[in-house]
Amino acid sequence: MTNELWAYQETITAEPLDLEGFEVEAVDGSIGKIDEATYEVGSAYLVVDTGPWILGKKVMLPARAVEAIDLDRRSVVVNLTKDQIKDSPEFDESTYRDERYRDDLGAYYGPIF
Repeated sequence: MTNELWAYQETITAEPLDLEGFEVEAVDGSIGKIDEATYEVGSAYLVVDTGPWILGKKVMLPARAVEAIDLDRRSVVVNLTKDQIKDSPEFDESTYRDERYRDDLGAYYGPIF
């Protein structure tokens, strides 16, 4: 797994923002709201509650997926499709902070980026 996957693009922001509650827009439409966003060096991510879109499922997206942040609209644009997000590894509330889970996500998202 590369650390680039778990780092925000340099054009996004130099300082951490509180993104909880922001809407998340995929390439092909809205996918939900951010429950958690981290800025940890080499392991930054978003946890998104997809609401009714995927039957209340949560997903974890690597920071590299963030394409833009619109503070006025309180939205985050990610450069992934809904299907790419829906097909991502199952989110597990008890293990999502573990390196092994990130390795699984890295294997899935790595080729996309």
